[in-house]
Amino acid sequence: MTTSLEQRIDRLESLDEIRQLVAKYSLSLDMRDLDAHVNLFAEDIRVSREHSGRSHLKAWVDDTLRHQFTGTSHHTGNHIIEFKDPDNAIGVLYSKNEHECGGEWVIMQMLYWDDYQRIDGRWYFRRRLPCYWYATDLNKPPIGDMKMRWPGREPYYGAFHELFPSWKEFWQNSPAELPEVAPPAPVDEFLTRMRRGSPAPKIRVR
Repeated sequence: MTTSLEQRIDRLESLDEIRQLVAKYSLSLDMRDLDAHVNLFAEDIRVSREHSGRSHLKAWVDDTLRHQFTGTSHHTGNHIIEFKDPDNAIGVLYSKNEHECGGEWVIMQMLYWDDYQRIDGRWYFRRRLPCYWYATDLNKPPIGDMKMRWPGREPYYGAFHELFPSWKEFWQNSPAELPEVAPPAPVDEFLTRMRRGSPAPKIRVR
């Protein structure tokens, strides 16, 4: 399928704006500018089964930050973005985070599964699904199971690998001597192919 120069420029500008969106998410969250933060989300963002909208999101973020963390720092890394159409996209973003939690310094490795939407010419988060690998005190490597280890809480799983069936398949299957290789995924179907229609995991709130 051929695309016009205008379409190609629009795609490049959209990619850049989405990458700026995730960078703005980290900065506004760490600096506690909650208005700047919630305005990165669609105006009718769903916050819970009962509530939608930026005001409810701001109240939820305020409560979480005020009662769990003295300070935070979010460091974003690998970012894959795929477009469903010119105004809707999905993405996977790695994030390495640090949290001051009272007398402990908790480090975390996670990824976000994102849905992005362009509304009135601007890109917003439609949804962010956080999937955690570990959270632990800086001086306590999270070896073993139940790697989510917040102060004062029982350890639990963080759903880091549940978006992608390949993790379980890798450990369940023995390696073939000369394995078959599936054909490459189309450019905008890499994440979709990796997901293989698997359902979104249920994430335990911190």
